Amino acid sequence: MSEPLSDRALDQLFRTARTYNGYTDRPVSEDQLHAIWDLMKYGPTSANCLPARIIWCTSDAAKQKLAALAMPANAGKILAAPVTAIIGMDLEFYENLPELFPHADARSWFVGNDELAKATAFRNSSLQGGYFILAARALGLDTGAMSGFSNDAVDAAFFADQPSVKSNFIATLGYGDPASIFERSPRPDFGRFNRLA
Repeated sequence: MSEPLSDRALDQLFRTARTYNGYTDRPVSEDQLHAIWDLMKYGPTSANCLPARIIWCTSDAAKQKLAALAMPANAGKILAAPVTAIIGMDLEFYENLPELFPHADARSWFVGNDELAKATAFRNSSLQGGYFILAARALGLDTGAMSGFSNDAVDAAFFADQPSVKSNFIATLGYGDPASIFERSPRPDFGRFNRLA
């Protein structure tokens, strides 16, 4: 039976965690990228479909290629971050379902139904992107998720060898520089955006 996390852990994951625009010079190792995946892969997805496909831009060449496809304000963030992750989604994720979800013939739910496959890939890769953020925070790292880039250009530049994979969003990763963040934007109380039915 699970126990509630400590206030310190909740602060690190949510209450004091921030979206960073810049990072310190402290490097991020490949082992840490593996550790992020090894946590986020346990987050639930529909029929364990796991549609997210991630490219971790760690080299200067990869960061420059990605930055050239982003709006200017985001380009600088990409170039300065130790790592930027491209969170993609495989529109043919269902080809892996016989392995990932052997309890039923889940592949047949999606074959020939492109609209359902696309909606499922987008929803669940977005969920996995959220797990990515929480996994990074749990491991002591910070992130800066963003859109503001050309999806078509990123797909052509980074997923040309996987035509069924399309980009969802990108996120910088590293050890956040507190000088790079703004005052926290409002987070309304329960009653503002919630109701019981």
